[in-house]
Amino acid sequence: MFETPLIERFSRVHPISPFVFWLPFVAYFLYRGVDHGLPVLTVIGLTLLGMLVWSLTEYLLHRFVFHRDGASYGTRRFYFVLHGVHHDFPMDTTRLVMPLGVSIPMGVVAYLVLRPVFGPVLVDPVFAGFGIGYLAYDGIHYATHHFRRKAPVLCYLKRHHMV
Repeated sequence: MFETPLIERFSRVHPISPFVFWLPFVAYFLYRGVDHGLPVLTVIGLTLLGMLVWSLTEYLLHRFVFHRDGASYGTRRFYFVLHGVHHDFPMDTTRLVMPLGVSIPMGVVAYLVLRPVFGPVLVDPVFAGFGIGYLAYDGIHYATHHFRRKAPVLCYLKRHHMV
C-alpha cells in the first residue's frame, strides 16, 4: 500500500495489539472513576454512556468519513488509505484493526474532546467506556472476517458487512 517500507510496516498491526495496548488504559480510567469517589453504579452508567458515545462516533466516522469519494487523486488516495484498502483486501489479517499509530492519537483527541464535556471527574469512566466500545468493535470486526459462525443472525450480519 505504501512505497516507504517504514510506513508500510506501521500500517499493519497484529489483531491483538489494540487489546494489549488499550486494556491497561481502560482499567486505569475505570479505577480513577472509583478512586474519585464515584459510586460503582455511577461508574457503570458512565461506562455504558461511553460505549454509546463510541458507537455514535464509529457510525458517524464510517458513514460520513470512511466512505467519502473525492474528485482529486489525492483525496481518493487519502480515503483509500484511511479505509478503502479494507474493502479491497477484506481478509488481510494485518489490516482489520486500527494500527496503534492511528488509534493512539485518536484516543488522545477523544479524551481531550470528552473532558470539557464531562468534566475532570466524570470523563474517566466515560473514556473507559469509549475504549471498551472501540475494543469490542475491533474484536467483533475481526471475528466477522475470520471466525466461523452458525447462528443465522450472525451469518446475516457477516453477509451484510461484506456487502
